[in-house]
Amino acid sequence: MCSSVRAPRASDRSLISSGPAEPLALPEERAVAAARERIRGTAIRSPLIALDAELPGTRIFLKLENLQPLGSFKIRPAFNLVASLDAERLARGVLTASAGNFAQGLAFAARACGVGACAVVPEAAAATKTEALARLGAKVIRVPFDAWWQALTSRGFAGEAGLFVHPVAEAAVLAGNATIGEEILEDLPECDAVLVPFGGGGLLCGIGAVMRRRKPAVRMIVVESEAATPAAAALAAGRPVTVRHRQSFVDGMGSSSVLEEMWPMVRAAADGAVCASFAAIADAIRLLALRHRIIAEPAGAASVAAALTGCVGGGNVVCIISGGNIDQAKLGAILDGRNPY
Repeated sequence: MCSSVRAPRASDRSLISSGPAEPLALPEERAVAAARERIRGTAIRSPLIALDAELPGTRIFLKLENLQPLGSFKIRPAFNLVASLDAERLARGVLTASAGNFAQGLAFAARACGVGACAVVPEAAAATKTEALARLGAKVIRVPFDAWWQALTSRGFAGEAGLFVHPVAEAAVLAGNATIGEEILEDLPECDAVLVPFGGGGLLCGIGAVMRRRKPAVRMIVVESEAATPAAAALAAGRPVTVRHRQSFVDGMGSSSVLEEMWPMVRAAADGAVCASFAAIADAIRLLALRHRIIAEPAGAASVAAALTGCVGGGNVVCIISGGNIDQAKLGAILDGRNPY
């Protein structure tokens, strides 16, 4: 990967991404196998452990992606994508619009290749995430949520000429995410449901691709929060619709709508959607920290909050703990029983 990087040429401008080269589809088995090989030695094979909580007819398991290097599952898709690119495409560096976790993975991979990284982040992004980006040598541009969403949907940002890498709608991103699904079935063949925090849908669609192919009876449940419920709205309407989004302490998920290019896959992968309240998410963060010594960011704990309601059905339920990057002050307030929202 990235054995050499030449100086950029004017013709490289055509390499700047303005959208997927072809319509996206749920990743095929060979793409997932290739992703597992690329990320081996960089991303860990995260553990799957049982949650110490009683819920009649249900066993809850935690897929601990918060233990990944950089604190989230995003190192899988980011590293897989960069490792699949040649030096020519990377010559101008990389650019993304991210709430922070994907940008960290991208900056890590870019630094390994000796190229620059720039991240456009929303103003509400956790300080722990933006500080980590700075340590990785990335340029960080904080903008209001609407401007961030525009960068995400237009696949670019004025004044920045790097190769735009979408944090969700890229084939290599989906394949990287799908490696989590493979590990779940290897560790828990009798899985009945997977609860997935929903940001842009990449994690849902990656894991869902594996389940639809290998064990279609597994229930794939989208988890959202009070901040925004675009997936639930789209599933109810049969198409993406615009919903109200509000800034909150749940900074790692939630948007104004399901991306058009993601909708066909979201519709194919999701069996339903649930909304976790802010209070329930805070309770889940406390439960994970105090009972299991697991630090989860709000988006990562949302799956547990949803599972504990009992509304997602019984059996063996896997909650994706997608990340653990939470600001110290917020975590302290939550552990102290104070309201973080």
